[in-house]
Amino acid sequence: MLLNDINSNIGYELVLSLGAFLLAMFLTPIYTNIAYKHKWWKRQKTVDVSGNELKVMNKLHAAKIKRHFPTMAGLIMLITVPVVVIVCNCLNRGQTWLPLAAFVGGGLIGLIDDIINLFGKNAAAGLRAPVKFLMITALGVFLGWFFAVKLGWTSIEVPFMGKFNIGVPAMIAVFAFSVVATGNAVNISDGLDGLAGGLAMLAYGSYGVIALLQEQWYLAGFCFVVMGALLSYIWFNVFPARFMMGDTGSFALGAGLGVVAMMTNAFFLLPIIGILFVIEAGSSLIQIISKKLFHRKIFISAPIHHHLQAKGWEESKVVMRFWIIGGVAAMLGIFLAMGGGLIS
Repeated sequence: MLLNDINSNIGYELVLSLGAFLLAMFLTPIYTNIAYKHKWWKRQKTVDVSGNELKVMNKLHAAKIKRHFPTMAGLIMLITVPVVVIVCNCLNRGQTWLPLAAFVGGGLIGLIDDIINLFGKNAAAGLRAPVKFLMITALGVFLGWFFAVKLGWTSIEVPFMGKFNIGVPAMIAVFAFSVVATGNAVNISDGLDGLAGGLAMLAYGSYGVIALLQEQWYLAGFCFVVMGALLSYIWFNVFPARFMMGDTGSFALGAGLGVVAMMTNAFFLLPIIGILFVIEAGSSLIQIISKKLFHRKIFISAPIHHHLQAKGWEESKVVMRFWIIGGVAAMLGIFLAMGGGLIS
């Protein structure tokens, strides 16, 4: 019976994905003309959080700085995803309100950061990190409150162990953590042409399949809409990239993915499905802690994709191998969801 339901709905999900892809492809030349005309070049950070010069990263980015290509292309996804979800009647209080709100909310926070980066007069190259953290945390707490109080989610599923009722306050905290951690992790991963976009597409695809198997058709539709928009983005963002998504795209994708993980009750699979996001964010955190406490670096440059570049890996080689790992992790996540009791 479930297989028949999936077969009857998957065609519609693919139509949604195709619709998002086509709309994004239509919007891309409009964005490109405006961005290149007004020179929306991203200002690279030249110092770390401690004020020290980023010598290795500045060297790695030297070629890109000379090439000049615009940022804030996440605007295309920020328009495409809500339009397709609304026009195709995919809005559902219990399934798509929260991920769409997280996607748009995270995107708007990133948009503010990108605008300051482009047009601000200070040398911070965007919003200060504590300000961004507070904004994304506030978004996560508010959406977590709606999730726990309005939708009544107070139990969390641990694969192979079952459900545990953790109560409203703890659920809000877990939800907020999922949004904040994933939002920042995707943002940190957005450093090479096609890297963050490809990994996000694989993660959304994995959760889309899990949502299908759970018969959450609207939520699956949302995931496939994001995939369609990402396919268009990656078409233009593979090396050498025509533009970059900026914080507008990375925070939208990360916040939305964190909510999707909660809506599928597969929060504990997020570190597996998004293993590269964990490694990317973890390498940056380890580097910061080591420099603060021990005054030495663990990596040549962080996050780890820059370390590999500094070791001599070509940019496209890093991206393609990370995509392969991300694809394996995405499939593993689906299998664990099926075997771990997340699919009834």
